[in-house]
Amino acid sequence: MSRISGDWIAAGHTQAVCAMLTGAGHQALFVGGCVRNALLGVPVTDIDIATDARPERVMELAGAAGLKSVPTGIDHGTVTVVAEHLPHEVTTFRRDVETFGRHAVVAYADTAEEDAHRRDFTMNALYATPEGVLVDPLGGLPDLHARRVRFIDDAEARIREDYLRILRFFRFHAWYGDAEAGLDADGLAACAAHSAGLETLSRERVGAELKKLLGAPDPSQSVAAMGQSGVLAHALAGAEARLVPVLVHLEAGWGAAPDPIRRLAALGGEDVAERLRLSKAEARHLDRIKRGLAGGEGPAALGYRYGETAARDAVLLRAAALSAPIADGAKDDIARGAAARFPVCAADLMPALEGPALGARLKELESRWIASGFTLTKAELLA
Repeated sequence: MSRISGDWIAAGHTQAVCAMLTGAGHQALFVGGCVRNALLGVPVTDIDIATDARPERVMELAGAAGLKSVPTGIDHGTVTVVAEHLPHEVTTFRRDVETFGRHAVVAYADTAEEDAHRRDFTMNALYATPEGVLVDPLGGLPDLHARRVRFIDDAEARIREDYLRILRFFRFHAWYGDAEAGLDADGLAACAAHSAGLETLSRERVGAELKKLLGAPDPSQSVAAMGQSGVLAHALAGAEARLVPVLVHLEAGWGAAPDPIRRLAALGGEDVAERLRLSKAEARHLDRIKRGLAGGEGPAALGYRYGETAARDAVLLRAAALSAPIADGAKDDIARGAAARFPVCAADLMPALEGPALGARLKELESRWIASGFTLTKAELLA
């Protein structure tokens, strides 16, 4: 009998939600990511519980137990139960009656096996009792042990239910898949056949999923497969996968943590910030990286102009594009440039200069100061 373990299982808030259900004669099963991650030894961040209790009954039981409930997705059977200020997603067992893209007509079900058949991958259709005993209705445990991301039942049917599952297939492989075994052939073929379906999705959903994928320690194999299968072109027009593995290698050598925006810059593409609905901060960071690459300046100048983070990313991407090692001392140069402060201001040149002439002179002096390695003083620049 297989079991999962973790402090989160025995925690009072978790057991309170489970007891709320089981005490009334209902099932309570942990499901999805929390079970998968517990089996893989990966930190558990979200607790999802599946039950045969209907949503209205869940809310009734929560109230009786003194717990707050929020109907966050009640149309799809999901109620968020808050215990000790922590959210627990409680979802009624479901089965699909009819599916069309992201939208599906669902009916409530009474067993975990029925519920499992409507999920995406076998490794996500694993359940566990409140005591941690594993429930594996579809035989997904061997796939998880083999680090094999495999669609449940018919891959094409699962994709037609929600085209975002195409990107999730590559994302899950990047995070949990076996690189030596490669991607599941049937799943990859189904993703390629339906890749045009990605263009029916909202840009926010595509952007969010791509960022999660690119945040994996090494998404190179997944991104390469996306490129070869045509998925990447539908997800982000104009993007190319070739620089990603080189960049990942350089990141590891430089001790740079994975960063989705840096890797997006490596992919390239058309109107990336708009197409993927990046936040303002993400769009600014991407723009700084691109301007740093276009300017051809050294690490110190990049640090001064764009800040330490964007300068580091520009240096990494430039090295990846040239397939060249990063110069010794580049980190120190970036830090030195980021800390430098131009000693001359407009007031120092006024009233002798004004308007365009003032701007041109400031730019000229700044260029001289940067070329000196930030060593020229204010007096030397104005002399």
